[in-house]
Amino acid sequence: MDHSIRVIPHKKEFVLDVPTEIPQGVELVQAPSIWKTGVKGKDVVIAVLDTGCDHEHPDLEGRIIGGRNFTTDDDGDPENVTDYNGHGTHVSGTMAANENSLGVIGVAPEASLLIVKVLAGERGSGQYDWIVSGIQYAIDQKVDIISMSLGGPNDYKPLHDVIKKAVDANILVVCAAGNEGDEDHSTEEFSYPAGYNEVISVGAIDFDRRSSYFTNSNNEVDLVAPGEDIISTVPGEKYAKYSGTSMSAPHVSGALALIKNLEESNFERILTEPELYAQLIRRTIPLSYQKSLEGNGMLYLTTPDLLKKYLEESQFSISV
Repeated sequence: MDHSIRVIPHKKEFVLDVPTEIPQGVELVQAPSIWKTGVKGKDVVIAVLDTGCDHEHPDLEGRIIGGRNFTTDDDGDPENVTDYNGHGTHVSGTMAANENSLGVIGVAPEASLLIVKVLAGERGSGQYDWIVSGIQYAIDQKVDIISMSLGGPNDYKPLHDVIKKAVDANILVVCAAGNEGDEDHSTEEFSYPAGYNEVISVGAIDFDRRSSYFTNSNNEVDLVAPGEDIISTVPGEKYAKYSGTSMSAPHVSGALALIKNLEESNFERILTEPELYAQLIRRTIPLSYQKSLEGNGMLYLTTPDLLKKYLEESQFSISV
């Protein structure tokens, strides 16, 4: 059995000058509509299981609350979460780049990030057991959300078991669906951990709301979010456009931070993992693709009343 796991393959377009606008993906999922209510993810902790992070990037200032290295990079130094690939820094920016930066802004610009390095080197690869240890660490730290833009080809029981443990601890687990798609909705492509029913599996669309050619199709996809030409942070105080379901998952992780803030305030109590999942799915728009491609539809964070109005008035449809 192959016990290796990797960054969900992504396409790196090019390094950009400093952006001056809210990223298009953040706009598409309607995050600014939630910010207007004063909700920006404050006090919600997202564990980012990835290649590490450039904690000195100015757009992430104040967002990173700690971290742990579970890889062999830097002689296994547990305190060193240096990102040699760039992937972890990119997804972190999409989730929570701060609103006071000169560059990008994340979906939840006041959320806190716990950087859990589980993938090593410039290739961003690692072992299933590193992921298992990283998830257990996140559980022990009592995080609210675990975000994983990574995957491997095999169902690995210890990985499945620790994910069940995380969900039982009321932690939302978000995963990139994978990029092995063949543009045929009738065939199934699975990547793990996204293939487990307990996680929130996120597929990709482009800015025109069209299903990305690379996105995996299967019966475990929960929803879709922007995953092409996503602008975010990369090491060295730089910015880049990446494409992949890796880029879709952090939109959902950030969205869940906003939803947790908003709905726990509305209900005046802590919500369970199934309740928060239900609130997430309430904020999706069907795109007329097969369920194996889009699950419940596209993430759309505006208030439910405005979402209902949008659905009633929208003439948008896609032929497949």
